[in-house]
Amino acid sequence: MSARPTSTPVLDGGVVALSPRLSLVRRPLPGGRGIFSQLVLLLLCGGYATGSALGWGSDRLALIMGDFGLSIAAAAAAISCFRYSRTRRSRFRPAWLLFAVSSAMAACGNGVWGWYEVVLGQKVPPGPGLDDLFFLCFAPPAIIGLLVLAKRPVTKAGWGCLALDSWLIGGSLLTLTWSLALAHNTQFEGQSAVYAALSLAYPLLDIALVSMVLALHFRRSSANRSAVNTAIGALALTVMCDALFTSPLLHTSYRSGQMLDAGWFAGSLLLAYAPWAAPWHVHGARGTGPARVQYDSGPEEPRAAGTRPIAGSLAALTPYLAAAVCTLGILYNVLNGRSVDRVVLFTAGTVVLALVVRQGIMLLDNITLTQELAQKENHFRSLVQGSSDVIMIAAPNGILRYVSPAAAGVYGRDAEELVGSELASLMHPEDLGRVVHEVRRFLAANPVEEPTTRIECRFKSGDGDWLNVESTVNRHQGGLIFNSRDVTERVRLQAQLQHNAEHDPLTDLPNRALFTRRVSQALTGRRVTDRGTAVLFIDLDGFKAVNDTIGHQAGDELLIQAARRLQEAVRSGDTASRLGGDEFAALIVGDGTRDQAARERHIYELADRLRITLSQPYAIDGNDVRVAASIGVSFAEPGIGAGELLRNADLAMYRAKAAGKGRVELYAPQMQADVVRKAELATRLRAALHDGEFTLLHQPVVSLDDGRITAVAAQARWRSSQGILFTPAEFLRVSESGEAKDGKRAAELGRWMFEEAVEQAAERCRAGHAVPVAVRMSARRLLDRSMPMGSIEALLTRHGLPSGALIIELADSDPRVSFDELERRLASLRRLGVRIALDGFGSGYAAITALRRLPIDVLKLDRGLIEGVVESARLHKITAGLLRIANDLGLVSVADGVDLPEQVVALRAMGCTHGQGMAFSGPLDEYRLRRALSTGDYPVPRGPAEPVLAGGRPGGYGGVASATYAGGSSGPYAGGSSGPFAGGSPGTYASGPSPYARSHNETPIPPT
Repeated sequence: MSARPTSTPVLDGGVVALSPRLSLVRRPLPGGRGIFSQLVLLLLCGGYATGSALGWGSDRLALIMGDFGLSIAAAAAAISCFRYSRTRRSRFRPAWLLFAVSSAMAACGNGVWGWYEVVLGQKVPPGPGLDDLFFLCFAPPAIIGLLVLAKRPVTKAGWGCLALDSWLIGGSLLTLTWSLALAHNTQFEGQSAVYAALSLAYPLLDIALVSMVLALHFRRSSANRSAVNTAIGALALTVMCDALFTSPLLHTSYRSGQMLDAGWFAGSLLLAYAPWAAPWHVHGARGTGPARVQYDSGPEEPRAAGTRPIAGSLAALTPYLAAAVCTLGILYNVLNGRSVDRVVLFTAGTVVLALVVRQGIMLLDNITLTQELAQKENHFRSLVQGSSDVIMIAAPNGILRYVSPAAAGVYGRDAEELVGSELASLMHPEDLGRVVHEVRRFLAANPVEEPTTRIECRFKSGDGDWLNVESTVNRHQGGLIFNSRDVTERVRLQAQLQHNAEHDPLTDLPNRALFTRRVSQALTGRRVTDRGTAVLFIDLDGFKAVNDTIGHQAGDELLIQAARRLQEAVRSGDTASRLGGDEFAALIVGDGTRDQAARERHIYELADRLRITLSQPYAIDGNDVRVAASIGVSFAEPGIGAGELLRNADLAMYRAKAAGKGRVELYAPQMQADVVRKAELATRLRAALHDGEFTLLHQPVVSLDDGRITAVAAQARWRSSQGILFTPAEFLRVSESGEAKDGKRAAELGRWMFEEAVEQAAERCRAGHAVPVAVRMSARRLLDRSMPMGSIEALLTRHGLPSGALIIELADSDPRVSFDELERRLASLRRLGVRIALDGFGSGYAAITALRRLPIDVLKLDRGLIEGVVESARLHKITAGLLRIANDLGLVSVADGVDLPEQVVALRAMGCTHGQGMAFSGPLDEYRLRRALSTGDYPVPRGPAEPVLAGGRPGGYGGVASATYAGGSSGPYAGGSSGPFAGGSPGTYASGPSPYARSHNETPIPPT
């Protein structure tokens, strides 16, 4: 009778001791799916074993379950292994394909048995048949599959030892089984050679398969350990059943459906379950998208790690155990009084020879490995001892077991001195807790995911200083290896770079970035509840003059001294900062005072003391240099941010500068409203330059003797797109402030006004209304490179306006403007026939200097003198004196802001020749101006004793006289006088300038 199933054989009824790692008891799979699969497998195997024990209730059912039941189980194993080999998570696809082929062969063999016993109702023919072919084809694919799963040797010696180990195991099993069971099979008793070979083929293949299982079990790859263990266990169970089947005890009495079939059935189901036995873990949170599946194919489980020494010991003892088994086979024959068979002698001899050869290979390999190990040890010892890094090995209890010689150069302490000391004793106490926490976390982490970690702490050097040490930490036999290097210089450099990034390089005060961060911390940290927190913005008035006069080096020294004073004036918990240039700031942390008035008073007093301190003279290069300090203060309020608090202090500081400098201003919400309004006005003004929203008005300049119009003063008005009409006092403030920040736009506005005034004057001349036009211009604008000297002459030529028809009113000269350059420029303009008027005479500090050095034709008295000339005797005397100066110098005098009749009478009595103001007319549009020029004069108010001149109306001052220009006058500038405001015929030009009226009480101007 042929052997029933084939598989990994454990021969001759002998008991094969399975390693614990091959135990069928496996750790349960996590999750319900793994437990459910194991329960189903257990129920199927238990049910089959129970049916086999009870005989299945009938002989036919026993035959069906013993033949087709085993065939179905083997087919299930083939399908399962094949399907798993087609999945992505299969890492050893050829092995599982070979296991599928092996199981398919077993299924076909059991199917042939079922065909004979169940379908045909007869016994399987005893001779070699189709079933034997299938059963014999079971072992080779399984053996090759085990080779695929095995961890392949990397050297020729390893391959040789693997082959010798396989023969040692196989030969020993062959010796034992030949002595126990196979010797009687050699008695062919008339059977054919094919039958005898077939009888020996089954146990020999089983021996080969068992040899591979035992030889490769301790060499298998760690990948898919659970699946491989299950597959090896299934094959081992099948081989054990084969061994029982071929033993003399069961071979002759075996019938299909008995308990032996339960072992084959369980082996097939285990093989079917094996590829899916690997635990799998789903990583991902609920609702976070598709889960990532990680299979048990990585590093060994922690529990398996502890079994590695046992596995290594068993692997080393395998050849010796095999030789012992061979010896037991020989002793069995001797003790039973049998003669030793030639097969046993030959096999035992080859086993002993293989053992000797293996020992020789291992000896040579050990010698080679010892030499390589010595070389590597010397190599690594040289690297360690010659490395500039300190290498320390610490035991699990923290005691240093090894310290490299580099410790003497890094720590200033000998390595022998450090060995045996506690690692914690070398660390700074402030760093010890952090280091211990990191080491514990590192030891608890997965070694594969985190093989190393990095720790930075302070170590005590030999001279007692603390060194910044960076260490790379690795695990080593339960302890740790520290690869440490001195990074003190790097840490110091980083600290210095951080300090430089946050501090001003000149004064070493915190810069704007650090100051802003500390303000944010004061507003959001624990100090947010402190009342009275304030920010002071400080600007040094006159600092630019220091740079311009005595040099930038002196300016830097002044800033350093100012920073020192500021640092000494604030408290230790406050922050003094330099924001840039001559701007400083201070953060004053509140003291918790609940009284708001008291807090504001306290901060104001502190700021005022600081102002006085910063305004004290600075000793620089033996000179006393004086600057003033303007300080703006803003207080922290609930809900206010750092940026808003700094902006408020900045606004308060600029308000202090605008109010006269050298003072302290507290922030008020109105300041922000003013800034917004000015910004909106400036924005509309910039748009108006391009949208053509400006218009030009003219105010007549009248002779105080006879009321004749001797010139007109051009004044700009801005009618915005919203229909709002701005007077000069409003929009000129914006344009002047914009001049400092945006000189291009201010120059554009000045050019437009100048060109428009000349063009309209030329048009009036061609219409028969010849009268000079006066245009106000600042000294800085007059010297601007954007307005070269030849541009005025070119403008007059282009529009056909004679040069005598243009008057330039020079505003009070800027002290920063060079008088020499201004004098040259005015002289060149006078050569073109342009008349020069000095505007605002009597108000500026440089008026006398300008009068002395500049070529002036007309003096225009400031309106501040005119407003009180009647009421104030002091102003009356000052004005009379200035007029006498003008008369003595032969200059034409013009009074600006003549709004009342009594002012006209008083000014005429003092000798003033011309006036401009509401006593005669306000600014006029082009239509009204031409009508006034056609009339020719205005009525002039007279005193009680003054005669009424021809061409005027007694006592009248508001209307326009109906008479034309008077041909002459008895006054000094009447008639054909050559003065710039001299009267003339309507067809001639007066040569005098006209002032730029700045009345705050102007009459409404109708829309154009």
